Amino acid sequence: MAYTTIKKPSDYFNTKLWSGNSTTSTGITGVGFQPDLVWIKRRSGVENHVWNDAVRGVPNNIYSSSTNAEDSGSLMSAILSDGFTVQTDPSVNSNTDTYVAWNWLGANGTASNSDGSITSTVSANTTSGFSIATYTGNNTNAQTIGHGLGVAPKVYIIKRRDSTSAWGMYHGSLGANKYLQLESTNAEATDTGIWNNTAPTSSVLSIGNAGYFNNVSGGTYVCYAFAEVKGFSKFGSYVGNASLDGTFIYTGFKPSWVIIKRTDVINSWVMFDNKRNGTYGLSGNPRARHLYANTSDPEDSADNYNQVDFVSNGFKLREDNTTINASGGSYIYMAFAEEPLVGDNPCTAR
Repeated sequence: MAYTTIKKPSDYFNTKLWSGNSTTSTGITGVGFQPDLVWIKRRSGVENHVWNDAVRGVPNNIYSSSTNAEDSGSLMSAILSDGFTVQTDPSVNSNTDTYVAWNWLGANGTASNSDGSITSTVSANTTSGFSIATYTGNNTNAQTIGHGLGVAPKVYIIKRRDSTSAWGMYHGSLGANKYLQLESTNAEATDTGIWNNTAPTSSVLSIGNAGYFNNVSGGTYVCYAFAEVKGFSKFGSYVGNASLDGTFIYTGFKPSWVIIKRTDVINSWVMFDNKRNGTYGLSGNPRARHLYANTSDPEDSADNYNQVDFVSNGFKLREDNTTINASGGSYIYMAFAEEPLVGDNPCTAR
């Protein structure tokens, strides 16, 4: 059984939906906390995924569907105690268009961290296992970055900010000699120099000067690190079976958000959550409406493609397509909870 100290997962991660109104400085509230990372996607039209966070500062934007450098275009204009404000750009607030934002709570403040060989600026929430760290590269092999979590992260995602560069993900299920690119459909790649072939520890993560994450002296970078918290977050892998009665993935909680990536061949990063409607416009299972983290495409609501059930203790695949459930296909995932399986607020099945 999965026990958790987090009584209400939505105090640390929450999904927010809204319809645009093309009004400057529109407040999007109801998140439930002051978010330190806000990931926005226009659902009804073609626009890049927009990432803002409290460590880099608003309005410094990066885009998971692009290798572009950070820019200061006026998309988000402030982080609020219960949400954020958006401007009138189509990426975040065009009249009658629909949007989604996924929000994570950090520390609502930053601290200098000298645990690693490179000093970082960190906002770390040790309760929910999430931190944001910025650092300046030195183009030297075998460097370490302090992440502030107090336990080893299972996943971290790094993006160079000051220049065009790929996104890189470390996932514990793949090991320290492999990486994935968030903006790309590429399969897992092997490179012992990316993470210096070294797994993260309770205080630091390791990087080499190969690839994109410390390849320029003076280059600026941001890292988002995630540690598993029982009953709140789970980051693992599974093998598909190409069946409508698909693979079941146990998480120990009812999911609120899941992202899946096939790792053995080219395929997209597919995303589901508990706020966007399920099949045929109805709420509940199966969750059919999905977005792709690596593309600017609008939300896909095809009712016979990429369907999953969110159940009380995990998620179950309900389609046989190659993106989420190919026979023998290898996949990694990240999942966050709506409700824990066991705790003060035990979840119920859908």
